[in-house]
Amino acid sequence: MPTPPAPRPGAPLPTAVLFDMDGTLVDTEPYWIEAEIALVRAHGGTWTEADALAMVGTGLEDAAEVYRRAGVDLTVREIVEHLLGRVVARTRQRTVHRDGAPELVAALRERGVPLALVTSSEAPLAEVVVEAYGGPGTFDVVVTGDLGHPAKPAPDPYLLGAARLAERVGRPLDPRGMVAVEDSRTGVRSATAAGIYTVGVPHLVPLHDSGADTVLPTLAGVTPEDLGRLVAGVHA
Repeated sequence: MPTPPAPRPGAPLPTAVLFDMDGTLVDTEPYWIEAEIALVRAHGGTWTEADALAMVGTGLEDAAEVYRRAGVDLTVREIVEHLLGRVVARTRQRTVHRDGAPELVAALRERGVPLALVTSSEAPLAEVVVEAYGGPGTFDVVVTGDLGHPAKPAPDPYLLGAARLAERVGRPLDPRGMVAVEDSRTGVRSATAAGIYTVGVPHLVPLHDSGADTVLPTLAGVTPEDLGRLVAGVHA
């Protein structure tokens, strides 16, 4: 892939933007919830929508351990592959974008802001979503949950995304100017622990007390300059 252009001088832009995926770029959370409930109940356990909402943003292998304790008699890897397969199939069938997300990604891309996708989901689902957002090259870096690093809420996914972005663009990127966009409390904890200015955009769970630096009701109408002003205001 060609090296992304440098951002235009003079514009108040972030040095990079790192997006969560499920619930932030695409509305896959209902697919996960549906798959989780069906799996646990098929193994004689009890699993409600409230239980599923409490798991939003959790790494797949960490979540699989919880499902095992709820009665699912499968290995962690079997659980992950089962759920992932169901959600990939549903997402291929119908990908629902979150409001404003495609427009914001496109505008950031057009302005040359380096972009990363940082998700707890694994590569098969990320590939479907990246394709829905324009294909390889839309995001300069894709960090998925199957790369061997500790999962969110650990800072590792975002630290890895930031480091790989700097390598990808071939120039230093000031972490104080980076912005992360998240829809889950677990993801907010991960991004803020990595020292990245975090914008929470709630979907299925409230974020008003999550520790996000800013909480927006939606990405609809949000511009690259809006993100730049938010993070610049912290360091003014």
